[in-house]
Amino acid sequence: MRTIDPGAPTPVPAGEAPSRRIAAGIHDMIAGFRCAGTGRLVKAGVSMTHMHVMWLLQHHGDLAMSRLAELMDVSFSNATGIVDRMAERGLVERVRVPDDRRVVLVRIAARGLEALDEMEAVKQDRLQAILGHLDATQLERVAAALDDLRSAVAAEFGPDFGAGHSHLHEPRTEGRA
Repeated sequence: MRTIDPGAPTPVPAGEAPSRRIAAGIHDMIAGFRCAGTGRLVKAGVSMTHMHVMWLLQHHGDLAMSRLAELMDVSFSNATGIVDRMAERGLVERVRVPDDRRVVLVRIAARGLEALDEMEAVKQDRLQAILGHLDATQLERVAAALDDLRSAVAAEFGPDFGAGHSHLHEPRTEGRA
């Protein structure tokens, strides 16, 4: 039997193409941020499935149950059960469309927004701590590389990538030094 160390970085030989090393490094950092941000929430009864639903709602806005099921790649009845449990916990709410009362939309509720904010705060705190290990020259290099990476993302996905968000990706700084 093979034992996997979840904290070990993805091994990429030093001679590998830089793009593979970068991709592996980004993957490892995202995984670390995800774990850091979700651990507390899972202990509080917010499952990874619930987080996925809230991320979908945050990204797409209010969704019809059928569309939510499609995005989650689960059956309509499965999505309904998930949303039922989330509504019981106050993470989401169902709202009827005034023009067509048959259509039910799922929306993030106040408790769900709090959970997303909490997870984002943990990630931002961790990122600030990490960046605190770099000197001014290193920070400038990282900032320039990030600008280059953003340009490459726009070239791949188009300049409007992410423009459909109903929220801003601003760093959370309130209440933190």
